[in-house]
Amino acid sequence: MGNETPLIQTFQAIVGRDAVLHDADELSVYESDGFPIARGMPTLVVFPTTTDQVARCVKAAIEHDLPLVPRGSGTGLAGGAVAFGGGVIICTSRMTRIESIDLANRVAVVQAGVFNATLSETIAATPGGENLHFSPDPSSQKAATIGGNAATNAGGVNTLKHGVTSTHVLGLELVLPDGSIIQTTPPSPHTPVPLKPTDGIRGFPQPETTNQKPETSHPTLHDRVGPDLTGLLCGSEGTLGIITRVWCKLTPKPSNFRTVYAVFDSSYDACKSVADVIADGITPTSMEMMDGAMIRAVEDAFHYGFPTTAKALLLLEIDGLEEVLDDQLARCIAFCRANNATDIQQCADAAKRAELWSARKRAFGAIGRISHSYCTQDACIPRSKLPEAIEHIARLGEEVGMQINNVFHAGDGNVHPIMLFDEDHPEEVEKTLQLSERILEYCISIGGTITGEHGVGVEKLPLMRKMFTPDTITTFQRIKRAFDPDARANEGKLIPSDRITIDLHQPTSPNTPGGALATTH
Repeated sequence: MGNETPLIQTFQAIVGRDAVLHDADELSVYESDGFPIARGMPTLVVFPTTTDQVARCVKAAIEHDLPLVPRGSGTGLAGGAVAFGGGVIICTSRMTRIESIDLANRVAVVQAGVFNATLSETIAATPGGENLHFSPDPSSQKAATIGGNAATNAGGVNTLKHGVTSTHVLGLELVLPDGSIIQTTPPSPHTPVPLKPTDGIRGFPQPETTNQKPETSHPTLHDRVGPDLTGLLCGSEGTLGIITRVWCKLTPKPSNFRTVYAVFDSSYDACKSVADVIADGITPTSMEMMDGAMIRAVEDAFHYGFPTTAKALLLLEIDGLEEVLDDQLARCIAFCRANNATDIQQCADAAKRAELWSARKRAFGAIGRISHSYCTQDACIPRSKLPEAIEHIARLGEEVGMQINNVFHAGDGNVHPIMLFDEDHPEEVEKTLQLSERILEYCISIGGTITGEHGVGVEKLPLMRKMFTPDTITTFQRIKRAFDPDARANEGKLIPSDRITIDLHQPTSPNTPGGALATTH
């Protein structure tokens, strides 16, 4: 109070006094996202609640010559929501309205700040919506926003069969870096279905109620006329603008399942089982794997009953027509047995199945009990390369004396080696960054990519030039300039920039082991 500068007052006039953070202690909360090595202090953090407010904030930032950094709930894992060298973080976490749910046409329209899990919970609580959901399910879905999911094209445990976020997004509303507003799908009339007054899930505002029946025709939602802007913007990581509204495709919940977990004496055998199942033509909903170190961490933290002497655990689920599931399950089990599984457990009980998936999604939380800090890498490799890749990554960790735990989407070939370190020691931070680069370079060398679902952000940016040809990088840059000619929106993230370089290997001060230096050219 009392220290509001004209800059602060400009943004307070747009979003309100309590929706602008400017004190150092408040801003420090926003110096990183879920990738704590990359840190930067914003000039301001603002919390709009409408698209119009977002647009006005963007124009105010332009007037004060401040860079823009979009942010949802900060669960990203690549430094994409961090302001390096100052700037305005426009945080959409208060844009929490589920604006309409059209069950007849299986469409929900939500503001960008709605939590992923909240949407499915609300749909399930809506009369007639019990069997529908928003399919994308990142492990952080209880805290991750749908706008952030779209910006990073997030994945999840069922990505193998049901696809990443872009598969389930029908349209987007975006505030461009000049403050103008576009929609990638022509607007259609939506009439929300009535919600019970008690449907206030997790304390968020719910759609206005109505007694009208939903419209039965939304032809423009599915007409892919012109360039596929929705596909372009999904995964653009805030470099092309700020997502404020999402048209979400609702899909039926699978009703027939078979779930099994298999225990192995080696990660190689577990990975070989994954490769064999996929090569046989079966597409499971999910194939998730934990190595021995991860099994012990999860079991010590949550006591699920997993054997702590196991070297690997493969959690596999199939869904689909009841008539074919038993045959597919038998084939999956046969591959596990052929690859020396020491124990195979089928889980017909719904409660046990839910418990198993809870164990998988709580795995990263268990790491906090065994390590001061950790860095989760994210690469995608050919599934046939999984057995030797996991062994090679382990050897890389051994060479530098760093423990690596593994829990990952094995069916996608999406590996998540988790490097354990202490961020209070600068030498360990540097060793982690160097090991990350070696892992990613190896994955590229065997036909993989530098990210499977976490995005590029700043963490993987130096490797973009190793992934793509110079002409391809130039094309990316031309697209960026078409949307953002003045390089205001998340510049220096995702797409190599000729204007800003962010160096994670240089701490911001001698007392800051993490951090980054942003250099403007």
